[in-house]
Amino acid sequence: MNDTDISVVIQTLEKISKNWENPPVEKINSPMRDPFKVLISCILSLRTKDEVTRKASERLFSVADNIEKLSKLSISQIEKLIYPVGFYRNKAKIIKKICEILTKKYVGKVPSSLDELLSLPGVGRKTANLVITIGFGKPGICVDTHVHRITNRWGYLTTTNPSETESVLRKKLPRPYWIKINSLLVKFGQNICRPVSPLCSRCPIERFCEKIGVTRSR
Repeated sequence: MNDTDISVVIQTLEKISKNWENPPVEKINSPMRDPFKVLISCILSLRTKDEVTRKASERLFSVADNIEKLSKLSISQIEKLIYPVGFYRNKAKIIKKICEILTKKYVGKVPSSLDELLSLPGVGRKTANLVITIGFGKPGICVDTHVHRITNRWGYLTTTNPSETESVLRKKLPRPYWIKINSLLVKFGQNICRPVSPLCSRCPIERFCEKIGVTRSR
């Protein structure tokens, strides 16, 4: 897949993805995009199924929908509200610590720079970029397993890990596609371009794909 193809591919995915469900972090924060809620729901989503993340986020935000309210909850209260997300006890401690830092250092606001977000406990590049793109609407590239796998499967990139994928995409991917690439490829990866035995016979962009690493398809 070359640089010219990528524009056609993205535009095609934008059209067909309208029929697919949005990733949980987007659903939770739609239609208003609150950086705080994006940040917390992203932390809850790590190693947790989408539906569990959605319900846990809704329970938590029904009780504490901003930093001030969440700061007043004890760790045990947060645990009960977010259970059964993966590593809920550790995540409750992280959320509590993040609220303390945001209150003391950022006057109760979520920072909008990548470096500042990465300095928060439990926040990696995926979460930081989602906060920047979904929460603030600023250019950023969130790379999860779907983005890393699919861009390499296409032959658009040749990278070995998500961090390298993000770095290369920042240099290669046209800037207008930065914010939308994650949402599109998450939905595409869940519905068509699955990790094992992708549905190539139903793929609208198959002609552009080099199918790197694909040994079996449907």
